[in-house]
Amino acid sequence: MTELGSSPKRKRLSYDDRRSEFVQKAIEFFAEEGFDSSTRELARRLGVTQPLLYRYFPSKDDLIAEVYETVYVQRWRADWDDMISDRSTPLRDRLIEFYTVYTEVVFQRDWMRIFLFAGLKGGDINRRYIDRVRRRILEPIVREWRNEQGIDPDALSDQEIELAWSVHGGIYYFGVRTEIYGQKPVAGLPFVIESSVDSLLIGLQRLNG
Repeated sequence: MTELGSSPKRKRLSYDDRRSEFVQKAIEFFAEEGFDSSTRELARRLGVTQPLLYRYFPSKDDLIAEVYETVYVQRWRADWDDMISDRSTPLRDRLIEFYTVYTEVVFQRDWMRIFLFAGLKGGDINRRYIDRVRRRILEPIVREWRNEQGIDPDALSDQEIELAWSVHGGIYYFGVRTEIYGQKPVAGLPFVIESSVDSLLIGLQRLNG
């Protein structure tokens, strides 16, 4: 029982639980303050000393790497690959379903702010994620379109990939406008996804016509 007037003792967490707590707080911190903020300030926000924080993360880069793992890798859904590659469903329907689910994950304030801050910092969070998007989303989409058209699915061109990037980026920017700029779009996200998918399919047809 706590004596009258004294503060209740904080529950002692295991090493892994305390580390996870630090990562979640770091996500919130970097999403609001950016990556140029100091670990000293982060430790102050956490209510711990900087040396204690370094016991869990030997460097700021180690902490940032853990933030990337938590926000971008762990939130990546394994079934996205299947959504894109399920040939029992027309590609247009697959892509609309995929981008509907994908944006539910990506259009989160911490996801978008950390990604934008990372781009300004020039770290490798963006490069690693962009590489993943190309390998796991854009190239498979173009392969599936080529397969549906009865042409070599592996003969991807730079123009096809660039077109896929422009469409993917357009959908992403809808999230920037709504989640970062606080804009209320004229048309809703379902319209943006469907029209973007149609633009991609028409553009691929023109490139290969």
